[in-house]
Parts: sequence; structure tokens; C-alpha cells
Amino acid sequence: MRSHDYGRDVLSTPKRKKVPEITAEPGLVVEDPASGFCGAVVKFEYGQVVLEDRHGRQRLFALNPAGFLVDGKPVTLVKPMPRPQQPKITASGSVKVEGLRAQTAKASRIWVEGKHDAELVERVWGHDLRVEGIVVEPLHGVDELPQRIAEFGTAPHRRLGVLVDHLVAHSKEQRVVDEIRDDNVLVTGHPYVDIWQAVKPAAVKIKAWPVIPRGLDWKTGVCERLGWGETWEGWQRVLGSVSSYRDIESDLLGAVERLIDFVTVPQD
Repeated sequence: MRSHDYGRDVLSTPKRKKVPEITAEPGLVVEDPASGFCGAVVKFEYGQVVLEDRHGRQRLFALNPAGFLVDGKPVTLVKPMPRPQQPKITASGSVKVEGLRAQTAKASRIWVEGKHDAELVERVWGHDLRVEGIVVEPLHGVDELPQRIAEFGTAPHRRLGVLVDHLVAHSKEQRVVDEIRDDNVLVTGHPYVDIWQAVKPAAVKIKAWPVIPRGLDWKTGVCERLGWGETWEGWQRVLGSVSSYRDIESDLLGAVERLIDFVTVPQD
């Protein structure tokens, strides 16, 4: 007669119920059934797990199979897999280059109109410029720009990017820029009277930049209207409010990004 007529084979080994594996994430509450110690996962040391109970006491336990209880049921704790590191982002929004070594500056340059412009560009794009080996230099006005370009001596490997304040139609700045005829020079600009205005008002905790009458120094007028003291004090307030590209108006962002692309383009 066939064996199944007698029911289950009494000599067979019963199947063990599989104990679930649970990742021991920090904060998971488990119990050690041997000692009755109940606590939350805190960390791992020497291949063991550290539990902390509600009184702040910590104990070390081996990660044995079915060695713990969760909600009264046996589980096997598994150490979490290392999480991949997220790339660090620079103030300009680019991926930070770790372990950056100082390199010799390239022949190409970026010129900006003044010290404040240079400091703001450094605050946002400084890491990117060091990666590329590009130096930013203050120009101190655009009146002599054509002459300065001639003195610099441009070439395909020696390009110039120039950032101009208040570059709008029919302005003095626009007339100067229109005189430049050099394929190795790119001039970009923003519409603001001063680089301060390229910082979003919300970043410096004001509703809007004050309108300053013509004939009055713009920075002086702003500091008087806003009670910021001397202009150097006002600039420290403005610069200190900038932590990333999100604090900068899009007109300036686009202008500087185009300059960086221009002076770093590979040459055949």
C-alpha cells in the first residue's frame, strides 16, 4: 500500500518556520530574550549592536540569528548597508570637486567692475573658478575697456570675459561695449545700477531695493534709507546674506555662467 495512505511520514523532519530578517536601523526597538533587555538600536561596535533602554542605559549584543524579539516575535537583525554618499554641491549649484589641488592659473581672465563684484563672484563661483584655474580681477570701470583689452593681448588660448554693471540699451556702458571687436572677448552684464542689486531683496530681508535719485551715490543712498551705516557696513550685510546661487538674481547668474563657459572652452 502507498505510504500516503498512512498520512504524513512520522520519520520526516518538520520544516522550521523561517525567522524574518530586519535591518537594524537606528531607533528600531528590540528585545534580547535571554536577558529581557529592551532598547532602541543606537549604533554598531565591533560587529555587535548597541541598544539603549528608556533609562539611557546601553548594552552590547551579538547579531545572532533569531537573536532578538520585535513585537514579541523572533527576528534576525541585519546591519544596514552603507548608504552611498550624496555628492556635495557648491554655492553655484555644481558638484564639488573633492581633494582639489591648487593649479597654475590659466592665461584667460574674467574682469569685473570692482571689488564688490569680485567678492560676490568669489562667494558663489569661487570653487568652480579654482577648479578651472581662472582668476577674477577688478576692472574699476569700463571707460578704458578697449585700451585695457589691447594691453592684455588676447588670443584663442588667452581669452577675456568681462562682467559689466548696468549694461542696458543706450547707456554709457553699452556704447563702450559696442566698440569692442574681438572674437576672444565676451562681454556680458546685468541691468542693475550696482552689483548689490543683483542680490535678491529677500536674501537681505528687505521688501525691495530703495529707489535712489540720480546724482546721489547709489550705495550711500541705500545705506541711508535702510539705516545700514557706512557703505562698507552695508556691503558686509549684503555679502553675508549670500550663501548660494539661490540668493542671486537670474540676470547675474546667466551672465557669469556664460563668461565661465567662454574662458574655459577647450582650444584645439
